[in-house]
Amino acid sequence: MAVLSDADRAKVNAGLMRFLSANADIYLFTGLTKNDLRAAVNSTDSWIDSNQSSYNSALPAAAQSNLTAAEKTLLFCAVALMRVDIDLARRVFEVD
Repeated sequence: MAVLSDADRAKVNAGLMRFLSANADIYLFTGLTKNDLRAAVNSTDSWIDSNQSSYNSALPAAAQSNLTAAEKTLLFCAVALMRVDIDLARRVFEVD
């Protein structure tokens, strides 16, 4: 997986802004302007790209060898969503 294009980063930013607006009672993101949020999206994407090898090294050998880059990313996202909000993870992954 590679760093997102500028257009894809903009899509992530717009989607996150829509999500935050619809869930302002839960996720406030106070103190961030739209530009700050976009910078955070860009930095997060760059960090993910820069730390792929570290993440891969942290996985068990079977996962390192057998999962594709996309599957490893999905695994990371699933765990991260569960850490944020189990109800959100349930809506995304439809888990009980």
